[in-house]
Amino acid sequence: MLDLRASVIAISYIVAAVLFIFGLKQLSSPATARSGNRLAAVGMLLALLATLVDRQILSYGTIGLGMLIGAAMGIYFARTVQMTAMPQMVALFNGMGGATAALVSVAEFLRLSAAGEAIGVGEATSIVLGTAIGAISFTGSIIAFGKLQEILPGKPLQFPLQRPINGLILLAVVALGVAVVMAGGSALLWALFVAALVVGAMFVLPIGGGDMPVVISILNSLTGLAAALTGFVLHNQMLVVAGVLVGASGTLLTLLMSTAMNRSVANVLFGAFGATSSDAAAQTSVVGRTVKQTTPEDTAIALAYARSVVIVPGYGLAVAEAQHTVRELATDLEKRGVNVKYAIHPVAGRMPGHMNVLLAEANVPYDQLLEMDQVNGEFPQTDVVLVVGANDVVNPAARDDPSSPIYGMPILDVDRARNIIVLKRSMGHGFAGIDNALFYHDKTRMLFGDARQSLTQIGQALKAA
Repeated sequence: MLDLRASVIAISYIVAAVLFIFGLKQLSSPATARSGNRLAAVGMLLALLATLVDRQILSYGTIGLGMLIGAAMGIYFARTVQMTAMPQMVALFNGMGGATAALVSVAEFLRLSAAGEAIGVGEATSIVLGTAIGAISFTGSIIAFGKLQEILPGKPLQFPLQRPINGLILLAVVALGVAVVMAGGSALLWALFVAALVVGAMFVLPIGGGDMPVVISILNSLTGLAAALTGFVLHNQMLVVAGVLVGASGTLLTLLMSTAMNRSVANVLFGAFGATSSDAAAQTSVVGRTVKQTTPEDTAIALAYARSVVIVPGYGLAVAEAQHTVRELATDLEKRGVNVKYAIHPVAGRMPGHMNVLLAEANVPYDQLLEMDQVNGEFPQTDVVLVVGANDVVNPAARDDPSSPIYGMPILDVDRARNIIVLKRSMGHGFAGIDNALFYHDKTRMLFGDARQSLTQIGQALKAA
């Protein structure tokens, strides 16, 4: 009976791992993302059931209650959280994962100590690393949530001697970790846990809100690493596999996003980008030039007579919840024979894939979503570009102005299109805190107002044209 159970558990873990891998693979494309998410969910359910059998847990009442509460919370958040708040929710969920990994590591250490069992150097090291990394991920994610939710200022929060103080706290974490491995002691481990919590908060506070997508990706990889280390502590290979997959994918995503911003990971973490945003804005503002405004009716005429239109979505589209409206407008244009595509910048929005998810919610065909490298060569032949809420990712200063703070960041070359129409609430700056030279371009027309209302008015005028 024991051998049969062990075999069933081993096979279940293998199947779950395969489901995780294939699910992760399918998440790489919007067309297969939903099925990939379902595969991973099935794999997680299978892993959970196998783990419950493996550990021969005697009391399932508390576990069942916890699962019901967690499921209810998950369903509630999934149905009520707006797309604009999705990055914050991702940060919170990631933080909960880090906290869980840290607390499980601490609990296992306390259990082994209370039972009088010897804790080897390897196991103690895994406990220390799982505790420290999980705690750092938790408070770092909470600070990221606060910045995205605008509970905390989005700009970098700095104070004198910040880096030396952070270095001392980090050294304290290392020293406490070594002490726990060498001498043990629950008091030392709790001290390590508290110090790591402080490191996590101090790690994210000096980073600007514009870099939060990269920070969330880094913290996600740290949570995966903490989970893998917890798997070593619990001797659970499934947790190790899941943690490694999350850690590896988060690391790759971080590198890809840093490349898309033409910045190193070190610059994101320690550059305090945006700390002097007001000065940068003053230096790079376009003095003595005015913008040219347009109306929904004129915009509708320009779109109606175009052969090709490229829509560039940004965070403003998410704020206005205008994804369905822009989809309706695109459908009306297609009925007129206009070729409509969407240009997606890798770091548009506030989290990786934000625009893809937003447009998928409106059932935009996946083959119309073009990445930056795919679409940039098409702009010179594009009749009209409709920029909806995007800012820094279409700023030509990143390409043409060496003095610009964002110089060198790859952008969508919308300024090379024949006509540009920008939908914005105001002339406010993007995350970089600088003026956008595109707004003053001779080919650019600005349509101010709420994006959803503006798109609705354009659609009505298009029907009447």
